[in-house]
Amino acid sequence: MIALRSVLFNTIFYANLIIRMIVLSPYYFIVPRKTAYAIPKNWALSNHWLMEKIVGTTFEIEGMENLPDGSYILAPKHQSFWDTYALLPWLKDPVYILKRELMWIPLFGWYAKKQRMIPVDRGARGKVMVEVLKRTKEELATGRQLIIYPEGTRRPPGAEPLYKYGIARMYRDLGIPVVPVAMHPGLFWPRRSAVRRPGHFKVRILPAIPPGLDPDAFFQHLIDVTEKASDELLIDTAARNPHLPLPPTATERLAQLRKAKAASA
Repeated sequence: MIALRSVLFNTIFYANLIIRMIVLSPYYFIVPRKTAYAIPKNWALSNHWLMEKIVGTTFEIEGMENLPDGSYILAPKHQSFWDTYALLPWLKDPVYILKRELMWIPLFGWYAKKQRMIPVDRGARGKVMVEVLKRTKEELATGRQLIIYPEGTRRPPGAEPLYKYGIARMYRDLGIPVVPVAMHPGLFWPRRSAVRRPGHFKVRILPAIPPGLDPDAFFQHLIDVTEKASDELLIDTAARNPHLPLPPTATERLAQLRKAKAASA
């Protein structure tokens, strides 16, 4: 049943994306940018409904009160394609820094350009990065929220964290709060897999880290609070979903956490 539901969900998921982009394009490109943002936000909500009804996957969000007013950097854990769109409905006016190649994709790239997403060459240095920072400041000056994945790429649940220092530089240069987010969607929508698994998990929005800290101190604090919450949620998710097959990284991390708890008892 899991295989059948996965195939059904994946088919409808991509059809939902393509059909919406085609059918709603006339409206999307005529109305003002902020009005048009309702389309991708509603698409994200429809995906949550599809996951619940077809796959049987549900989630809850803790800590919505920790989202500041105005501009901030949202810094989620990154495990799955799910977390690239999941929080869109609850953010006022988010902006991403995207690989420039994504902007070349028909329809998707046009949609991203309409929302003034910021393209970047990942191998770029010097003047290019100065221009990216300038563009980012311009967008944030209008009250937008910047979404950055501190680990840069998708990591399996429970894997050793590999945070990139780039977020500390952005924190220093932009001078706005950073909001860490812990979650384990990768247990239900694994990276590099077509399988979608049923169950329930939590998304935990942590208290904002205020601007003004030393970048090194900020970077370590971000890692500490995010990984602590991530460990807590891994234990909670495994307990809530006892029949969920765990990847080796999650199994190993759970064993480490249980051993540490037993040693401190």
